[in-house]
Amino acid sequence: MITLKQMAYFEALARRLHFGQAAQDVHVSQPALSAQIAELERRLGCVLIERNRGAVVLTETGRQLLPGFRRVLDEVRMIEEQAREEYGVLSGTLKLGLIPTLAPYLLPSLAPILTERFPKLEFQVREAVTETLVQQLHAGSLDAIVAALPIKEPWIAHTELFADRFYMVASESDDVLVSPLNQHRIALDRLLLLEEGHCLRDQALALCEDRPAANLVNYGATSLTTLLQMVASGMGRTLLPGIAVPAESVKRGDIRIVEFAPPVPERSIALFYRRGTHRRADFEALSDLIREVARNIGKETAQILSERNRQTEPMIR
Repeated sequence: MITLKQMAYFEALARRLHFGQAAQDVHVSQPALSAQIAELERRLGCVLIERNRGAVVLTETGRQLLPGFRRVLDEVRMIEEQAREEYGVLSGTLKLGLIPTLAPYLLPSLAPILTERFPKLEFQVREAVTETLVQQLHAGSLDAIVAALPIKEPWIAHTELFADRFYMVASESDDVLVSPLNQHRIALDRLLLLEEGHCLRDQALALCEDRPAANLVNYGATSLTTLLQMVASGMGRTLLPGIAVPAESVKRGDIRIVEFAPPVPERSIALFYRRGTHRRADFEALSDLIREVARNIGKETAQILSERNRQTEPMIR
């Protein structure tokens, strides 16, 4: 008898037409995926895919069986969601994805609260850039994702969580902290960016969309921590989301965090999930918890900035 796992693996491969990408979507190694596909073909007694120099092509039989596999997987997912609703809010398994500029700052506070208040919940986390998380949400590998607006997919619904203000970060010796500069001039001058694919990079570029790109610095960094180390070395400046201020300011004493004058640039953070989900109650409860954590971090950020401003009170104008 074929298994749900085999059907899910085949569905991922049919969608991606690439063994490596499909394996990543279902969180297994490529050899494990290949072995399960081969076992599925053996049990069905037919060939579902053709392998030709790395390319994957569905056979006619594979194309005919795919819609049935997808219906079965959708039905099973619906049964699981209905059972969770009967069992109670935030119980069973919840697979949550977060972008890298949120995960290190939200999870240390969010995970303990979820464990304490919802002991029947099995909480699984995936950290990746927005595009990857959206693909895994579509595949059913994730139940929801926390990321920045907008995500423009017709099958996705969202609940807004909080506004995350941006701050400019510079080294202690950077004269930006004593110059009355507006955000457009700041955005132009030696702004360090994360690598392609990070939404924070896109948000930084949006601040200077009408300006030349000559002074934007691309180092291919994949984390805010790396960018801040480069800032501390005097290699440039970068944007820091407010959610990251408490964690990063504790780790580093060799940077300055500067507020923008109004209008303050910010990003809107939301919880994204598939339309028609049966887990609305779960996502409402999760949204409330994330907002609670964000409010607490916001209070901590305000306190840190207040203490720093007692010594020097620069503002980007």
